[in-house]
Formats: sequence, C-alpha cells, structure tokens
Amino acid sequence: MASHRAVVLVSGGLDSATTLAIARSQSFECYALSVDYGQRHSAELDAAMRVSGALGAREHRIMRVDLAGIGGSALTDTSIAVPEQPTAGIPVTYVPARNTILLSLALGWAEVLGAEDIFVGVNAVDFSGYPDCRPAFIEAFSRLAALATKAGVEGHPCRVQAPLISWSKQRIIREGTRLGVDYSLTVSCYQADDLGAACGRCDSCRLRRAGFEAAGIPDPTVYRRL
Repeated sequence: MASHRAVVLVSGGLDSATTLAIARSQSFECYALSVDYGQRHSAELDAAMRVSGALGAREHRIMRVDLAGIGGSALTDTSIAVPEQPTAGIPVTYVPARNTILLSLALGWAEVLGAEDIFVGVNAVDFSGYPDCRPAFIEAFSRLAALATKAGVEGHPCRVQAPLISWSKQRIIREGTRLGVDYSLTVSCYQADDLGAACGRCDSCRLRRAGFEAAGIPDPTVYRRL
C-alpha cells in the first residue's frame, strides 16, 4: 500500500543505516535515497548501496546536487582541512543547507511515490553541533512540507521522522545491532579512502569509536594506517 511507503535518507553512515533498519522494523516499504553532493569521497555512497541492499530497501536511488559549487565546508572543499581535534562552535565540516536540500529531494520523491513518511538519521545528542540536526529544524521542515506540497494541501502531509534525534550513539548502536545492522558495511569517516578505510581522527570517527566502546560492542571499523 502506498501509505506504507517511506523514503529513507541513507548516507552510508552508522546513523542512517540504523534509521533504515528502524523504518523496516515498522513494516514500511523503504525507498532509500542517497545524495552525491560533491562530498570529499564516494566511499559513503558505495556504503549506502551496500546498506540499502542488506536491509531490504525496495529501491536505492542516488541523486546529484553540486554543493561543492557552493563550498564553505571541509566536506565539499578540499582546500579546507578536516579538523582532527575537537573544535569550539559549529565546525568547518558543517555543509551549508545540506539537510534542507536532502530533505527537499526526499520530499519530492515521497510525493511522487505516494509515501507519507520520510525518515532521516539526524541526531542532536552525540553529534558535531550542526544546526540542521536539531529538533527545531525537523519541526520547521515538517511545517514546510505540509505547506509546500500538493499532498499537504490535500490533507495528506508527509511526516518527517527522526527516530534517533534524542538518542546517544551508544543507544543507536545497540538498537541497530538488535535489528541486525551490519555496521562493517557502513562508512562514517569524513576523510575515508577510496576503499572506505577510516582515518580514526576526525570528529565522526571519534564519536563512532566512543559509541561502540560505550555500547560494549566490538567496533568493526577498518582504520587505515597513517
């Protein structure tokens, strides 16, 4: 049934893999969406394809947006170094408008599919302080979705679900493990190599490693030798 369809944003990382598993556990027919936005490496897109297949997505689609053309982020501009030590404030790995654009693409596809749910793996606890990972942003985008779409005007607004929004990385990993997520398929590192091996030093790697340690679950991440 179309009402049981959901578009799930899948980046290839730990959080989005867990979000896809949660959507599947709620009996949604999942359409996985990844976005090639000009990020530093394509390893996470390869991971997204693996994760989507392993977790039974009905379809996995990659859309393209040139956020590298905007720049302003260490994830889209190779002239800006990825920090390897914690920094104060919003880090340079923040990608301007990324989640707004990704959710907009998901919203458009959901409307075409007749899906009334979008799942996104944003998290406002163990995260890097990005403004578009906060509950207020998800709530605001949900209001926009109801106003800006034919489905919303006709009384069937798309729900934006962020099940991990208030979870610790420890809880995310434990729940994903319970649901059968193979985290060895995922890539979280901001500067992974072509094979997906992680640097072990960026903010994303630090949060991921600490999460596995806190969960008491072996970390399957492959770290490259530097």
